[in-house]
Parts: sequence; structure tokens; C-alpha cells
Amino acid sequence: MMSLNRYRLKHLRQQKHRGARRASELLQRPDRLIGLILIGNNLVNILASAIATVLAIRLWGDAGIAIATIALTLVILIFAEITPKTLAALRPERIAFPASVILLPLMKVMYPVVWAVNFVTNGLMRLLGTDPAAGQEEHLSSEELRTIVNEAGPLIPSAHRGMLLNILDLEEMSVDDVMVPRNEVFGIDLDEDDDTILRALQTSTHTRLPVWRDDVNNIVGVLHMRNLSRILDRQGLDRAALEREMDPPYFIPEGTPLHTQLLHFQRNKLRLAIVVDEYGDVMGIVALEDILEEIVGEFTSKLSDTGDSIFPQRDGSHLITGGANIRDVNKALNWDLPTDGPKTLSGLILEYLESFPDGNVCLRIDGYQLEVLELQGNVVQSVRVSHPRRSGTRTN
Repeated sequence: MMSLNRYRLKHLRQQKHRGARRASELLQRPDRLIGLILIGNNLVNILASAIATVLAIRLWGDAGIAIATIALTLVILIFAEITPKTLAALRPERIAFPASVILLPLMKVMYPVVWAVNFVTNGLMRLLGTDPAAGQEEHLSSEELRTIVNEAGPLIPSAHRGMLLNILDLEEMSVDDVMVPRNEVFGIDLDEDDDTILRALQTSTHTRLPVWRDDVNNIVGVLHMRNLSRILDRQGLDRAALEREMDPPYFIPEGTPLHTQLLHFQRNKLRLAIVVDEYGDVMGIVALEDILEEIVGEFTSKLSDTGDSIFPQRDGSHLITGGANIRDVNKALNWDLPTDGPKTLSGLILEYLESFPDGNVCLRIDGYQLEVLELQGNVVQSVRVSHPRRSGTRTN
């Protein structure tokens, strides 16, 4: 009874399985079930011991006490304890469900005795600082659920298992981890001439484009490409129509958890958000697609795909662009570069160096060997990263 899988038991109970329903009723108060079983168990064992002792004395005299003790101990251990309990632990459902047919009515018949015994034992437990009524509710933490999903094996296909784990990971991620940084945001600047705007519209690979004036910090709307025909006329671009067809920008604070933002997208029927810092400056943009891809994996082609950022070398190292997202690098190469700070490889290197390097430098971060190959201004453009060999502290 105690070896039954409680979650499978709940499932079988929902399927109207009679044995599961009886077992669930018994397990609602495990203290009473244990009391019932032990009352019967001890009653039978003590009765058998008394009978065996009387018979042994009549057959062998005083020596019968020792003979009965040894013989009955072996018989009870083998046939009444170890063998049946091991079998029941290995096949709990095959034993527990039929046993519940006897235990359930027996519980009702023996209830006064069981209640009296449990009243005394529960009182002793409370004196020892333990509440027997507490801790009976079973809840799974996210880490325990992660273990269950990993251990499901062939019961859950690997692709589905990966999605379930990715959903759990959303609680540990924020929009900062998946957003497109402001220096990579593709959009429309209303201060540009008509030809430049038309060229941007023609070359865009995105469904929605942020629209700003003068600077990306001054985003005034979001243009959906399905409205493109409404902003073009025979003369070319109709700026008044462009501003009329724009949707209001949707701003969110940096650090918003991904699972929270997913709910906000769903509730507000939106697909694109502008991430801003505490001063209102634009940090980047995040789309619904970016969050969904964290769950199901990549399902669209991107110009910024990791294949354009990571280049394997013959010696086992990798050339990686400085602007590559650390999470994308970890996913692509199954690495564990730290992600709790900067989001790009360039930012990670600069944070660990605590200064802008004057030239090419080498450093070790958590066992990864990084060699800066190219600098442009204050940004690391190219890095050679070697496979991790051992954990360690940074050196440079």
C-alpha cells in the first residue's frame, strides 16, 4: 500500500478504477491504515508465538521454548515478512488493489480499536514535536518535476520531454535573455527619406517593425507588414498613412520573467514588446516568437542564426563572434558559460577583465579558454574559445 505511486494512483482513480479508488480511500489517513495493518500483524504473530510455545513445551519440555523461538522466527521472517513484503514492494498494484477489498471493510469493523490506538500514538507524536496530520499533502517542486520528466524514458518522446523541460526553464529566464539588443534592432526611422524607408520595407524579413523618430529610444509605434499596401500609393510612400496604420508601442521593464511576459502577450493580444531600463531607454525588443522558440526550439530561419556566429576549428576550438548570445552558444555547443551576468560573449569578457583591453588577451572563465582575436573600439568582435577541461577561476 505504501509503495503505490501516488500520481499513478490519482490517474487510475480518475479512470474509475475500483482498486485504485479503494486504495486511495485507505491512504487518505495513512496513520489509520498503518494502525489497522499492525494491529492484525502483531495479533497474528503474538498468537502464533503463544501457540508454538505451548506446543513446543508439551513436545520437548523446557527446551521447547528455545526451539519454538528459533523455528518461529525463521518461519515468520521468511514466509510472513521478507518474501511477501518484497513481492508487494516490487508489484504494489497487483497486491494492494486486491488487498484493499479486505482492508476497507476491516477498517470499518475495527475502527474503534484503530481510533483508540491512533489517539495514543498521535498524542505521543505531538509530545515529540511532530504533527501526524501535517505533511500528508504531496506537492512536486519544479526540480522534482524536472527529475520525473527526465526519468520518464520512452514513456515521453524526447522532443516532448525537451519542451516540458524548457517550460520549466522559463521561470529562471527573463526577457533580457532572449531580446534582440538595441544595436541589432531593425526598424524604420521616420527622419529618413522616402527611398531609405521603402528600401527598409522591401528588405525586411520581419512581420512587425518598430518605428521611431531620430533615435531608437524614441519609438512611436509598430508597423505590421500586412498593412504595407495601405501605406503605398502611386507616388510611393504615404507618410500620413504610415503613421495612421502604426500600432501603439508596448513597453515592458527589463528583467521581466519570460513566463510572465508570455501571459502578458496572451492577455493583451500582442506579439512584440519594447524592453526599457529604469530610465526609459530602450534595451531591445522581444517578440512572442522568441519566447515560443525557447519552448519548442527554432522553427524559423533567422539572419542572426548561431551558424553565422560559431565556426568550429580543426583543433577543437571555436571562433565565435563577440556579439553572440551566451545562451545560444551554450545551447549550440552544450557548454556552461555563465549566463547570470552579461548576455553576449563580448560583455562577458569585458566584465571579467574589468577594463577595455589594449590588444589581444587570453583569459579563463569557469574552465573555458578565451582568446580575444579582434577588437573594434570598445567591443570584442571575435573570440577563440577552447573546450572546457577543468573548472577554475578566471585568469588573464
